[in-house]
Amino acid sequence: MSNHKNEEEVDLGSLFLIIGRGFSKFFNFIGRVFTGVFYFFIEILLFFKKNFKKLGIAFVLGAIIGLIVELNEEDRYSSNLLVQTNFNSARQLYSNIEFYNNLVKQNNIKLLAKTFGIDSDEAKTLKKFKVAPIVNGNDVITTYDELVLEIDTATVKSYSFSEFKRTFTKFNYKVHSIEVQSSKDDIFSKLDEVIISSVVKNKYFNRLKELTNENLNRTDALLRKNLAQADSLHDIYKKVLLEEARVSNQGTNIDLGNTQKGDKELELFSTALKINKELKNVSEEKTEKSEIINVISNFQTIGHKIQGVSENKSVQFALLSLSLIILYLLLIKLNKYLENYSRKKV
Repeated sequence: MSNHKNEEEVDLGSLFLIIGRGFSKFFNFIGRVFTGVFYFFIEILLFFKKNFKKLGIAFVLGAIIGLIVELNEEDRYSSNLLVQTNFNSARQLYSNIEFYNNLVKQNNIKLLAKTFGIDSDEAKTLKKFKVAPIVNGNDVITTYDELVLEIDTATVKSYSFSEFKRTFTKFNYKVHSIEVQSSKDDIFSKLDEVIISSVVKNKYFNRLKELTNENLNRTDALLRKNLAQADSLHDIYKKVLLEEARVSNQGTNIDLGNTQKGDKELELFSTALKINKELKNVSEEKTEKSEIINVISNFQTIGHKIQGVSENKSVQFALLSLSLIILYLLLIKLNKYLENYSRKKV
């Protein structure tokens, strides 16, 4: 019995010893990580201290070059067009904007002028076209809800919201911002009609719009008919209940069917509310889908001047120059380390 007890004590002692060693190794590892981070931080500080003059000169030279470039450049103005796309027309819109921007990059002034119906001097002032979605989390949720209503339950279970969110692209957002940059501040009002019509004139989207609106009109007419029938039935029930109430007041008999009739009246009221809600949704969808592209906000008549740190050439060139000199100095340091390492190996 005493031998068995001694064996248990030895086993427990060994277990505590193993646990203690494990904790010791873990804390030693944590200590080495912090020490490594500390030494790395010190190395960075020493690098900047050693090369402070070189880095400062590179930064100042870059800023001066950037300032010279900026002073020789024309002022740029920007304006935005906000649109809501329907019938999956966003992809076509993005393709068209990319085409316009490529014309600017290629300096194809003749085709730019022809496309927008402006003269060559005005076409030369166009500097950039770009488009981006207005990211809205509600768009992802509403699109997923619409998908759930369209497909069967088994498919929904195998296609989670997180998977759907991963496949949701910039083309699936409802609202998009088109930005145009120009060296002329009052050219933007001449561009929006061409940009919109380039998508709106597409025969495929027009056919989709016609079919969608026909279906919505049929649904609207059917719902209005159902609502009228529900209202008629409701009126009939009211008349019947009033008549029965009048008759029962003349006699002494109690009609237990009144409760059921009252329930039916509530059902009719609930049905009418449901139809009204569906009518509201259809009406909103008809308004939204009445056009291939809905313009939320047109280009401003006068564009705003592009300013700020992100557009400042002095800052851009200074940071670029600083980055290049840091990269150059690090490559020299790496080269020295490799040479020393190869000598040690020999």
